[in-house]
Amino acid sequence: MTKTELAKDFYWVGVLDWNLRDFHGHSTNRGTTYNAYLILDDKVALVDTVKRDFFGELLRNVSEIVDPEKIDYIIVNHVEMDHSSSLPLMAKACKNAQIVASERGKDALIEHFGPEYSKVRTVKNGEELKLGSRTLKFMEAPMLHWPDSMFTYIAEDHFLLPNDAFGQHLATGERFDDQVDQHVLMEEAAKYYANILMPLGPLVAKKIQEVVAAGLVCCMIAPSHGIIWRSDPSKIIKAYASWAAGEANKKITIVYDTMWGSTDKMARAIAEGAIEAGVEVKVLKLRASNNSEVITEILDSKAVLVGSPTLNNGMFPTISSFLTYATGLKPKDKLWSFFGSFGWGGGAVRAMAEVARKAGFEVHEPGLEVKYVPDEGDFEKCRAFGKQIAVQVTS
Repeated sequence: MTKTELAKDFYWVGVLDWNLRDFHGHSTNRGTTYNAYLILDDKVALVDTVKRDFFGELLRNVSEIVDPEKIDYIIVNHVEMDHSSSLPLMAKACKNAQIVASERGKDALIEHFGPEYSKVRTVKNGEELKLGSRTLKFMEAPMLHWPDSMFTYIAEDHFLLPNDAFGQHLATGERFDDQVDQHVLMEEAAKYYANILMPLGPLVAKKIQEVVAAGLVCCMIAPSHGIIWRSDPSKIIKAYASWAAGEANKKITIVYDTMWGSTDKMARAIAEGAIEAGVEVKVLKLRASNNSEVITEILDSKAVLVGSPTLNNGMFPTISSFLTYATGLKPKDKLWSFFGSFGWGGGAVRAMAEVARKAGFEVHEPGLEVKYVPDEGDFEKCRAFGKQIAVQVTS
């Protein structure tokens, strides 16, 4: 590997996972990276490790820069296995290194790898570790997105290493934000936030306030996945603040599935009405879209319309799965409503609305149901329904 020096004596030693397409349930169409960082000073520190499958590459990348036996500290910002599963192997290679984690991180390491990790050095919020000319400052970040999570801040350089915060699943030979397509970058950053951190919005907002209050200027943000923010780190911080606050565009996301095409026809007519009313609309059929792609569109939408045919007096299975996924992520400040077709008996619209109400979502009622195949009168009702939701989105 060509040495990737991010700043003097500060190296990226991570690996690229070009072929990852699923990350615990959401799609990763552009792969990902597992970022690890090496700091050379009077003391040498390795910040985070990688997924076990890629241990050989990590060891090679580190060894090209320094003898692993000369590493003094291995910092574990987060114990999730995409970052820590190679830790036991790396600890053997770095036989003189002391492992450093949060108190909860130590507990998680013991639970994952055994009682020998009871010797892990723990650090508290605000505690510092002097390497020489550089100082590592630790900031606990519980539930961003595991209880053990913490940030590592290099005080003299103003570099923030926040592990799973501010990342993206994006495999690329480039390392920095100013080297990649900005649309792709922000699309992947939004998808990452929507599918991992969305339910933690209040904690995200609080942590951003803590970082600002502590006076931690960030000249570089080096997360655990994707590219590193160096040209404008404030861009991703502002985006996270906006997403955490539930800010949205005048946009409606319509997500549906269909059995014999009637619900599909309804979705298209509803979209026509909303578009005529002047709002942005995204229409996604579930069997042509991944749940995570739909959630990403919902992130900056003010309203979500969900359509399902009635099957066995209830909603279609793909819609049930989607609502389970969506209610778990708790999208903030969205208006939800429901539509669908039925044959001899309804039930889907009622069932979907019940799920949404139980999740605490704001539900616009009544929804809209059509029996069998919609006719022109039904299409007019669908267009009117779309316009009605659009008015609420723009008011």
